Order: sequence, then structure tokens, then C-alpha cells
Amino acid sequence: MTYPPWTYFVGSAVFHYLGPSFAVLLFPRVGPLGVAGIRIWSAVAVFALWRRPWRTFNGGGRRTILLWGAVLAAMNSSFYMAIARLPLATVAAIEFLPVIALAALGARTRRNIVALIAAVAGVYVLTEVRLEGEPLGFFFAFANAGLFALYVVVAHRAARSDAGGIDGLAMAMVAATVFVLPIGGLQAVPVLDDPALLAAGVGVGVTSSVIPYVCDQLAMARLSRATYALMVSLLPATATVTGLVVLRQVPAAAEVAGVGLVIAGVAVHRGER
Repeated sequence: MTYPPWTYFVGSAVFHYLGPSFAVLLFPRVGPLGVAGIRIWSAVAVFALWRRPWRTFNGGGRRTILLWGAVLAAMNSSFYMAIARLPLATVAAIEFLPVIALAALGARTRRNIVALIAAVAGVYVLTEVRLEGEPLGFFFAFANAGLFALYVVVAHRAARSDAGGIDGLAMAMVAATVFVLPIGGLQAVPVLDDPALLAAGVGVGVTSSVIPYVCDQLAMARLSRATYALMVSLLPATATVTGLVVLRQVPAAAEVAGVGLVIAGVAVHRGER
């Protein structure tokens, strides 16, 4: 059965922040970098059992695979370091600023200038609310934002080439394990003798790195990059709802306004091929 392209994006949107919200609950027992490592390693185990990608991988696009893996490792680590210090909705709003900025710079229309102003204003409101107490959190949030923009570019390029698809994603995850080992290996040690903690970490990996990234590849193979970037307007709202329901992170009025401005900026932007 063939599904409309947007349905794959919705699947990605639902799990994009649901998995990380569960990861936050693990931070008191396992550090953010350790959870990032467990997330990637458990995803690799799932892909290995499910796809066995080495049987079909022909070696094409090795540079893309390695870059993809490095971006995944760095992006996930920065993201977890950010959400350990900031509300999920705040990190989500910042995450999409580079996507909007790149799109607006690429198409200098009045509509896109308004979109960029709205998005920048939204991020300013969010950072003004919390910057005083959590400067390190914002450092990682903006680092994650830049890496997310790079992820969209690399993953979309891979989805349209021989290096992409689910098997290409699996190989990129294998590469990510190498990059994340020196970053999160030490913090991941506590899970080795705790089966319940290990099972929770595997659950985070499946909901954070398997389901959403597979949906991303299926969506990116069917949507232009501009259309995909436009649809990410759903994600800050998803993060706000997820943070409220799972983590009881009730946003302040200023934070709701900031997230709303970011969503408006992405929604107003008119993408071009």
C-alpha cells in the first residue's frame, strides 16, 4: 500500500520529541551524553537485526554516509545536552531557526523576509526569557540547530541517491557509533548492570532514532527539500505538547508567544525548489 508523503512526516513528527522526552527521565541515572550513546547503539542493533544493511550496501556514497553518521552523533549529543538544561519546546524552536534563515536567504521575497523576522523574534523572546540562567543550555541548543540544518541537507541528499534509504540510514548509524563512543561511552557505563535501565535506553533508541529517521527517509524521498522544510512548522508545536504531557513542562506566556512566532515564521515562508 502506498501512503501520501505527508503521512511519513507526521510519523516522524510524533516521535521526533516523544523519544527525547523519555530520555530526559533517564538523565538522573545516566548523563545526557550516555543516553545519546545508548540511543545510537540500540538503534544500530535494531537496524542490524531488521535490515542487515551490509548485505546490500555497495560502498557507494561513503563520504555521505560518514558525514551523515558524524552529524547524527554530534546532533544527538548536543540536543541531549540542551534539553537537560532547557524546556523541550525552547530547544525545538531554536532548532529550526537555521532552516528558516537558509530558506529566506535563498529566496529574497517580502514574504520570506517577514517569515525570517517572525522566527528571529520568536527565538529572541525564548532566549530573553531563559538566557540569564542557562547560557550553556543555549550554547548546545544553537549548536544542535546548526547540526539539524546540516542533517536536513545531508539526509535529503542521501534519500535521493544510492547512499540513502533505510539501508543507507543504517550504515550512517553504524558510523555514528564510532563517533559517539568517545563522547558518551563513560556515562553509559551505569546501564551495563541494570537491565531495566538498559531496556529503557533501548526504548529511547527505537522511538528517537529508528522510527523518526526511517520516516524522514521515506518522506524525503518523496518531498522536495523546500516542502520538507516548510512542514517542520509542526515540530515546535509537537515539542510543546510533548513537553507538557510527558515532562509536565508548562510553558509561560512569553514562551508560548516565542514558539508561536517561530511556527508562524516557518508557516509563512514560501519554499522554492
